[in-house]
Amino acid sequence: MKKLKPIVLILLICALICPDMVAYAQKPFVHPGVLHSQSSLNSIYEAVQNKTEPQYGSFRLLEKMPFAQADYKMNGPFKVIARDGAFKYTKPKMEVDFAAAYYNALMWAATKNEAHAKKSLEILEAYADNLELIPETNDAPLLAGLEGIKIVNAAEILRYTYKGITTAQVEKIKKMLINVFLPVCDNFYNRAPYTNGNWGACVTAMYMGSAIFLDDRKMYNKAIDFYLNAHDNGNIKHYIDSVTGQIQESGRDQGHTQLGIGYLSITCEIAQNQGDDLYQACNNRLLLGFEYVARYNLGYDVPFQTYQEVTGKYSDLNKISEIGRGKLKPIYQMVYNHYVHLKGLQMPYTSQVVVKMQPEGYDRDDPGFGTLLFYSDNK
Repeated sequence: MKKLKPIVLILLICALICPDMVAYAQKPFVHPGVLHSQSSLNSIYEAVQNKTEPQYGSFRLLEKMPFAQADYKMNGPFKVIARDGAFKYTKPKMEVDFAAAYYNALMWAATKNEAHAKKSLEILEAYADNLELIPETNDAPLLAGLEGIKIVNAAEILRYTYKGITTAQVEKIKKMLINVFLPVCDNFYNRAPYTNGNWGACVTAMYMGSAIFLDDRKMYNKAIDFYLNAHDNGNIKHYIDSVTGQIQESGRDQGHTQLGIGYLSITCEIAQNQGDDLYQACNNRLLLGFEYVARYNLGYDVPFQTYQEVTGKYSDLNKISEIGRGKLKPIYQMVYNHYVHLKGLQMPYTSQVVVKMQPEGYDRDDPGFGTLLFYSDNK
């Protein structure tokens, strides 16, 4: 009898734990296909050209942002970047630079104004030519996840929609990801669990996006495995309770709770663009979590119990946190579009949030502008 390959064993285990999951085919990657598919980019362009509401209202918010301008002036590039430690001074500066790369790529997609594509590529290439290190400080995995996903999304859009990008430029961006960002992610994966779940969620979204940009099936499968099976708080089963939808960080604060579910949803959307439905994992567990968070942040009561998370460091929180309650982040439109518009499921509390926030705008740690990027009126 032939030995089963590790990925086959992973999928078999997943099928036992989450029987509604499907096998993920070993097929060529779809490009563009990180957070934005070609069809979604086409929809963005059409909505902007036709000034279709509510998408156009979200675009108007985007085009007013300083870092979405084609004449944006870079703060960097820096040779070393960090959120903490000796190089923490780079944090606000490089965060805005990477946001400018991503949002100028989106402005290119939305308007076909080549100046935006050139600006995005200018930033990506400057950092690819200069960035040497993300030091292994405490916050290194967060940096790699939160900023790396901006880089990957911008590079993927430009690579497959902008004729002005060269093979040499693409290779330099790849080298930066492989040599600077991904080692930080791999170090995080190789450690015993030690963080709240939003860390694993951020790292995995970036890791999956990088896998697609690099056409690396092994990396892609590793990201899926982490999302479904990792012994970490950032795993879908560990982050969201199967009965109530309570979040591992619900006793901490509402900002990090929304950050965590937001990045779990980004991983699902990226996989969806590759034809793999992670949204349905464990009986639509992500939907349950979004409803719990939306319900509480709209002012309703929710059940709460002390959460036994995997590190043992955060298992003494005995009540839900009111810190940040009601401060809604722009993470809801994309998930609402999938579950309600595409799948026909019910999300009564999330639907209230979507109406309340429309059109979605900017948030530093999330893609934002969901009304422009993910709105659908398909029933």
